[in-house]
Amino acid sequence: MKNVTDSFVSLGHWPSVGSFGFNTDILATNPINLSVVLGVLIFFLKGSVCGDLLDNRKQRILNTIRNSEELRGGAIEQLKKARSRLRKVETEAEQFRVNGYSEIEREELTLINSTYKTLEQLENYKNEMIQFEQQRAINQVRQRVFQQALRGALGTLNSCLNNELNLRTISANIGMLGTIKEITD
Repeated sequence: MKNVTDSFVSLGHWPSVGSFGFNTDILATNPINLSVVLGVLIFFLKGSVCGDLLDNRKQRILNTIRNSEELRGGAIEQLKKARSRLRKVETEAEQFRVNGYSEIEREELTLINSTYKTLEQLENYKNEMIQFEQQRAINQVRQRVFQQALRGALGTLNSCLNNELNLRTISANIGMLGTIKEITD
């Protein structure tokens, strides 16, 4: 390969001897060069090498397009399913939200009713305690009044009674008991 490259490089350095050489006139050489390039291109393009490459490339492009269409169809189907699921989830979320609000309202009413009942029970308990304490205070006052009345009566009896009066009262009571006993027998 190096020999071939060297031979082309060295062609440019040969002096033009005889009829063989390079034409340095650009306008004269362009149609010749273009016709050579076009001939080579047509040969390779119509030839089996380039045709096979182009056919293979065409098949790969078509396969890629087919695969892309299939993937696109699958993606569209998945998108439809996702949208359907989204609508379903949004509907369920709305139902949960509505049910949640109504549940909160029910819980709130239950809590309020429970609080009222508790307050009512506490009010009843308070009233019962007040009545109990009032009754206890009344009973204590009665008991003190009764004790003071007894002390006063005992004091009066002790000051008024002497031994002789005491003995007469006892004998009168014994007599009455005896009479009651005779009646019952």
